[in-house]
Amino acid sequence: MAKSSRKQIDQDEKRVIEQLQRNSNESIDKIAKTCGFSRQKVWRIIKRLENNKTIWGYTAIPDKEKLGVRHYIMLIKRSNEPANDVIDDVIDGFKKYSGKNLGIFVQTACMLHGQYDVMLCFTAKDIIVAKRFTEFINKKYSTYIREIMMLEDIFSVRISGMMNPKVDDLKEFFKTN
Repeated sequence: MAKSSRKQIDQDEKRVIEQLQRNSNESIDKIAKTCGFSRQKVWRIIKRLENNKTIWGYTAIPDKEKLGVRHYIMLIKRSNEPANDVIDDVIDGFKKYSGKNLGIFVQTACMLHGQYDVMLCFTAKDIIVAKRFTEFINKKYSTYIREIMMLEDIFSVRISGMMNPKVDDLKEFFKTN
């Protein structure tokens, strides 16, 4: 007889994932204590989640000011032109971090349902580099793009679920005097 039902295993995995999302750098001992599990159980759950690709990886959330970069969001609306012949090129570009030669780091790239079809979140040294990247994307895929909008993130309250340690600085954006 199985030690745990599939339902219980799923619940245990979700509890561990929740703790990892709060701080993926947390010690296994602390995660185990928070979840009420043994250290070994948490370690096995994490390894299983990594092996079955439920957990893709781990990342750090650095202070953009200290790195000397700004955060931008590019929204792309596709044209009606079928993109079958370039989809492999697009995927390959994401695998190779398209824009790296321009000083761009793409943090998030996703397909959307709504007014826009694609969203790229990236960092760049400044608006000039960000616009250069936008122009590069527009020129390379002009046939397949109807519209591109670029936004600058001027203050991130949360990134990947992590609260900005400087969240009180948000008040500066709402001063009236």
